Amino acid sequence: MDTLLNEEEQMVKNSARQFLESECPPALVRDMERDERGYPAELWSKVVDLGWPGLALPEEYGGSGLPLSYLGIVLEEMGRALAPLPIHSTSVAALTIANSGSEQQKKDTLPAVANGDSILTWAFTEQTPRYTPDAINLEATLDGDDYVLNGVKMFVDNFVVADKCLVVVRTAAKSEDNEGVSLLIVDTNSAGISHIPLLTMAKDKQSEVTFDNVRVPKANVVGEADRGWPIVQDMIDLATVLLCAQMVGAARMDADMAIEYAKNRTAFGRPLAAFQSLSHMCADMIMWVDGGQLLTYEALWKLDQGLPASVEISQAKAFCNEKCENIVRYGQMIHGGIGFMMEFDLHLWYRRVCSWTMRLGTTYEHRARVATALLAHEGKVELGRPVVAV
Repeated sequence: MDTLLNEEEQMVKNSARQFLESECPPALVRDMERDERGYPAELWSKVVDLGWPGLALPEEYGGSGLPLSYLGIVLEEMGRALAPLPIHSTSVAALTIANSGSEQQKKDTLPAVANGDSILTWAFTEQTPRYTPDAINLEATLDGDDYVLNGVKMFVDNFVVADKCLVVVRTAAKSEDNEGVSLLIVDTNSAGISHIPLLTMAKDKQSEVTFDNVRVPKANVVGEADRGWPIVQDMIDLATVLLCAQMVGAARMDADMAIEYAKNRTAFGRPLAAFQSLSHMCADMIMWVDGGQLLTYEALWKLDQGLPASVEISQAKAFCNEKCENIVRYGQMIHGGIGFMMEFDLHLWYRRVCSWTMRLGTTYEHRARVATALLAHEGKVELGRPVVAV
């Protein structure tokens, strides 16, 4: 494989960067942190015209049918600009439906996503913040032609503006032949749904969502009831690698800002970058962000080729969790005290990257997944069984 961008991919990257530099200044990011909806309608309209919501969706449903790598490139540039747009949550849910939904579910959902009329999200996390079937306790009880949902989901992205939500639910007790987990398409306007905005480090729009006797038609099950865990795993993997792309973009912007500051800020009669310890920090930042980018591109490439990519995705997330956070910490150190002021723009990238490192699996969880795969390759453990409790 070649992880370097080809000419067309580089054009997409350049055009996305130019657009976001023009349309999404840090002042807009700050405004959206205080906005109830969290995204500007005018900017959303413009990215819809660019085709970003449907970039990787099939052409027969109004999308562009481009590889995932193109979506990753756009999300990387969105991370660089901290663009306050619900592209990540919408793309993860829409692509899950495109890959595993019924024909009717695709027709009912994807065209509206592609033309920007519908925003989607997905809900997994509950009280136990682990990405395992045992963590799912939101009950979905079959009653006639409907499932009745009762329970709570935490940290649901963009729920305040979403029209539909893919909800991971428990439809049966775990048994020898299934995990008892299903995935349902839920209309966010359904009776019995309520949500509370959560105050997060990133100041993004996440919610605690409560389901109180919410009725969802059986036809809204994605895949097969009680056997939805493989689809859920694929959804989480997709969300993780696309989040890595955003982390890499934000970390690179932070590194660029810090390096530029080190070149121009003088101390004791010479630039900060002339001091060996600081120059080594700048070099480390570039090596780390390049490494995270290459690992992310490799994982996206394997997904595009239809190859198993769980190990590569975990490699990328484990690396980005550590190194992207190190980058923004170094950025703070190079700027000194000014970097810790909320009013200083660098703080936006610091908060966002640190928040993203805590989502979709810790470094230790992803390392355990890689270790399991290595041992399974040698026949020492069963694939899918964690090496350690995570």
